[in-house]
Parts: sequence; structure tokens; C-alpha cells
Amino acid sequence: MKLAVLIFFAIVSCLKAVEVGEVLPSVVLKGELGSKVDGSPFRSEDLKGKTWLVIYSDPDKRGLNDDLFEKIKSKHFPRDRYGSVAIINMAATWMPNFAIDAALRAKQRKYPDTIYVRDLKKYLVDRWKMVDDDMNILIIDSNQKVLFKAHGALDKRQKEQVLQILQKEIGGGRTF
Repeated sequence: MKLAVLIFFAIVSCLKAVEVGEVLPSVVLKGELGSKVDGSPFRSEDLKGKTWLVIYSDPDKRGLNDDLFEKIKSKHFPRDRYGSVAIINMAATWMPNFAIDAALRAKQRKYPDTIYVRDLKKYLVDRWKMVDDDMNILIIDSNQKVLFKAHGALDKRQKEQVLQILQKEIGGGRTF
């Protein structure tokens, strides 16, 4: 009986969504699971040592929070304390992978400081409990603790919260 209870709680804890205040579970996307746009493996363990804006998105939701992302870019946060990663849920769309890959390569050239990643099998929907078929936004600190988590089109209050968290954690950005 005790073993069954322990197994139950182990399963439930694995199914729990990533929440604010928790450390992001470690993942590796390589091979058939996905990769960075250049084909190299993506390791979430590399997201340490600075504050990261993590976007996990269905390609059909591009543009959803562009005003926020433009505002963040305009802050010119120092890259030694701030990083951004865009993880694309390739299995969430009708668009063919070759078309998405071409668009991601172009974005990688245009925004070389952002890490672009392909999740081919919705792995992070399961592992990080991201909302499928939507845009998920996380802010994680230098130790990978989740400071902010939301999905969909952020409202004005949420956008202000994102900017305040980034400014507090990173500092050094331009204020307007």
C-alpha cells in the first residue's frame, strides 16, 4: 500500500505544471525531439547565469505579444545579464517544417542574440506543462527559478509586470 501511494505521488509530481517560484525542469532537445536552428542540441541547463526570457510558442501565434517584445528590445538590456530564447512548438501547426525552418533561420540571422529552438514533438508541452497551441512566456532567473509565467495575449498589467521583473533582475536597461 505504501509503495502504491509513493508511486501515485511520484506520477502526480511529474504531471504538475511549472509554477512561479519553482526551478525549471532540465530538458534536452536533440535528434527527433528537436534542436537549435543550427541543428545542435538545446540544453535548458545552458540557461543559467543570467535572467532569461523564454517564449514557447505555436508558430500560428506569432505576433501575439510583439508590442511587448519590441518594448523589451528597446530597453537594450546588457547581454551579459539577459538572454532570450524562442522555442517553437513545431507540432502545433499545419505549416510544414521546412517553411518554419526557413523562417527561423532568417530570424536567427536578424536577431543573433536570441536562441531559436525547434520542439518537434511537443516535448515541452509534456515536460514543462506548457499550454499547447498557444504562446507561453516565462522569465527565469540565473538559477532557473521561474519568476513569471503566462500564456496567450498578455494584458497591459501582465506586460508591465514582465518589464518590471526584467528591469529589477537585470538593471542597466534604458528607461522611458
